[in-house]
Amino acid sequence: MPSFGACRLCAAWPEALRFVRSAVWLDAGARGAVHALKYGGLPRVARDLAAAMTDVDLPGRDSAWLVPVPLGPRRLWQRGYNQSERLARALSRHWRRPVVELLARTRETTTQTALTPEARLANVAGAFAMKNVQRPMINEQWALNIGHSTLIIVDDVFTTGATLAEAARALEVAGATTIAAVTFGRAVIPDFT
Repeated sequence: MPSFGACRLCAAWPEALRFVRSAVWLDAGARGAVHALKYGGLPRVARDLAAAMTDVDLPGRDSAWLVPVPLGPRRLWQRGYNQSERLARALSRHWRRPVVELLARTRETTTQTALTPEARLANVAGAFAMKNVQRPMINEQWALNIGHSTLIIVDDVFTTGATLAEAARALEVAGATTIAAVTFGRAVIPDFT
C-alpha cells in the first residue's frame, strides 16, 4: 500500500489473488509485439514474450499451475488460437510447470481496449467459470487440488486488472486460495477523468 492509500485497481480483487506481475512496460516495442501476437496472426511471437517473462518473480511459482485466460468461441475462431494459452505453454517450458485450462468464458465480451476502468469491470463481470461444471467428478478432483496449489493466471497485458480479477474470482469460487497472475506487458492507464 503506497503512502497515499490503497491501490484503486486492486481494492476490489478477490482475496485469493495475491500478486500480479508483468515483465515489461507496454511501450512502443512491447505493444508491437503484443499486437503481432493478438492481431497479426503470429502465434510464434509467444515464445519471445514468454522468454521475457521468465525472470518474473512470483511467490509459489516453483509449485504452481499455469492457467491461461480463455477466449470466447467467436474470438477464438477469428484469431485461430488463444494468445494467453500460447504464452502459458511457452512459459511452462521455461518454468517447467504444467498448463491447466481450468477456465471457460461464460459469454462473449467486447474488446477492452477503448473502455474506461469502470466499463472494463462491467464488461468482464461474470465472464468466467470453471470448465466442465456438468461433470462433477472432474470438478471435485480439481477442487481438491486447487485449494492446495498456487495458480498463476497467464495473460498478455495488464491494464486495469479487471480480466485477471474476474478470472481469479471464478477460481476462488471453485476453491482456489492462492492465486497470482503474470502478464507480458503492463499498460500505463490513461487518465479517464
